[in-house]
This record gives sequence, C-alpha cells and structure tokens, in this order.
Amino acid sequence: MTTNSYSPEELKKVDPVFGQISFDNHEQVVFCHDKDTGLKAIIGIHNTVLGPALGGTRMWNYTSEWEALNDVLRLSRGMTYKSAISGLDLGGGKAVIIGDSKKDKNPELIKAFARYVDSLSGRYITAEDVGSTTADMDLIHTITPHVTGISQSLGGSGNPSPVTAYGVFMGLKAAAKFQFGTDNLAGKKVFVQGIGNVGETLVKHLTENGANVIITDLSEERVAEVANKYGATIYAGNDLYSEEVDIYAPCALGATINDDTIEKIKAKVIAGAANNQLAVEAVHGKRLQERGIVYAPDFLINAGGIINVFGEIAKYGSDEAIRRTENIYNTTLDILNYAKEQNITPNQAAMRLAEQRIEAKKNEKK
Repeated sequence: MTTNSYSPEELKKVDPVFGQISFDNHEQVVFCHDKDTGLKAIIGIHNTVLGPALGGTRMWNYTSEWEALNDVLRLSRGMTYKSAISGLDLGGGKAVIIGDSKKDKNPELIKAFARYVDSLSGRYITAEDVGSTTADMDLIHTITPHVTGISQSLGGSGNPSPVTAYGVFMGLKAAAKFQFGTDNLAGKKVFVQGIGNVGETLVKHLTENGANVIITDLSEERVAEVANKYGATIYAGNDLYSEEVDIYAPCALGATINDDTIEKIKAKVIAGAANNQLAVEAVHGKRLQERGIVYAPDFLINAGGIINVFGEIAKYGSDEAIRRTENIYNTTLDILNYAKEQNITPNQAAMRLAEQRIEAKKNEKK
C-alpha cells in the first residue's frame, strides 16, 4: 500500500470538497469503494430539512474523480430545489457510480452499492437515473428498502421516465404560453437534444401536438430509430445552438448553456429534461434574461419522475402522480410571472420560492 498525503498548506490550495462552489452546504458526502467488485461511487446528501434525501443513481464513465464529485454535488443540490418547489416532503440527494454502464455494471457491483445505501439508514433513498434501470432498482431492493422506482410487479411505480417527460412537456407548454402568448405548438420548431427514454417520450408528445421536431443524440442508431418512429427530422448540421428554432429542449447531460453557446442560441424558449442546464446559474441565467430568452427552470419541469416515485413513499397512485405532474404547467407560469414582476431570472425565482419553503420548515422545527 502506498500513501500520498498533502501538507496543510497544500490541502488548503486543493480544497477538494468543501472549497468547491458546488459543495453549497451539503450535509454529507459519502465516498464508497468496494475492492472485490471495483465499485467506486459517491453519494451526496445536500439537505434533509423537508425529509429524507431522494435522488437517482447515475452511472457514467467520468473522465476523473473530480468530475464525478462535481456532478454528484450539483445534482444532489438540484434535487433539494426540485423537491421543495414541487411541494414534496423530501430532501435532496444523488449518487454517482464511476464506470461505463454498458461494460462495467454487473449484479455484484450494484449489490455492493446497495449496501452503502442501506448503511445510511434512510437518510438517502435512491432511484433510477442515467446508466441505471428499473431492474437495477429491483436488485437494490433485495438489499435495502431505501429505494424507489422498483417494478410495478413488486409494488413500485416502475420506470419514472414517461412521467418525467410529461412534466417537461407541461413546463415547455407553459414557457411557450408565456413567450408566445399561446401554448399551441402546431408549427413550432423544437430542437430536442438527447433521445434517451425521457427525450423520446417528449418527442412523442411534441409531434402529437403538431410541433416540427428536430432531434440529435450521440447514438446515430437511436436517432434513426426515433426519427422513423415519430417522423422527426435528424439534425445534420455542425452547430446546433445556432439553429433557427423556436424552442430548445436539452435532454442529455447538463451545462449546455455556457460561455461557448449562450450567444449563439436563436431559440426563444429553453425547456428540457437535462439537469443543471446553466453552467453558471447567476451568469447564464441573467444573460438569457437579457437576451429575451425564456428559460423554464430544469429542476422544476423535470420533477415528474420524483413526483412519480414519491408515490411509493406517500402511498398515492399513478393518477395522483399524473395530476401533480400536470400542475407543473401552472407552477411554471407562476414562476415566470413572478420573475418578471421581481425583475429576476426564472431560476432565481424558483430557487427563492424553494428556499422559502425550506426555511419555513426549518423554523417549524425550532
């Protein structure tokens, strides 16, 4: 065994966790390693004032452990705001497993991860995310009860992706209503970036409502399949952000609205499923506002999935989950109008309202 250590001064310069902007007062960060299976995972618990921290497990082939840490911190923080703004009695948490889900995932690795989840005694409840599946949640359920999104045959709510997509569609329609004066999408050009389970279902809703949908994804096979299924147009250009479209729907990974892209964007509405779409919230949210581009806060409109799996905890069924998800339309309009009245960005407006709910609950407990 080799040991590398930092001097106090070197560690101060590195600031590996607490010094990162994305740390943002996390209550707990758990680093998980299992030698036998090769598991390397991080669980972030951002805030548990409203309830246990619930958030999915993402398996991704990160380029570095720092990238994985930053991702889990940003995602778990986002879950806090997502649950709070959606009126759920849940806190914010997330987990990442470092590895290629297509090559590195196996039952023993998933069970090793489940044991770490179980060790937290319910402070963190996991669910499906990029790189994990309902089958993985079923396997985790054999180790710990602190998991949602398990198969309906086992008493769970199943795959949350369709409900997530429905919520994004509701938020997108509300943002269109605010920007264009109507939520009729007939003839509107909508660019969907990322055609996973959520992205595909969003394409379905959009095409059924008359939108002209353009799609792109890293998988050419996936794009061709979805285009053929729904009659969508496959993007063939080399700079999607400069495309003349009405609505941009980012549904892949986050931070696509950044210094390199923000001045190129021609869309008048941004509403998609991806988490943490703004690379720097304060900077890029403000710039969108200055450019007259309506941004539907991602942590609000992609909350359908957590609304769906929360039903397993709160004991409500699919009908209630859909009703609550439909209300994303009203909440999005309320937040966009509030942002306009207060002359703040929609992201700031949504975060302010979420923080007010958390603070009220904290005062109740005093």
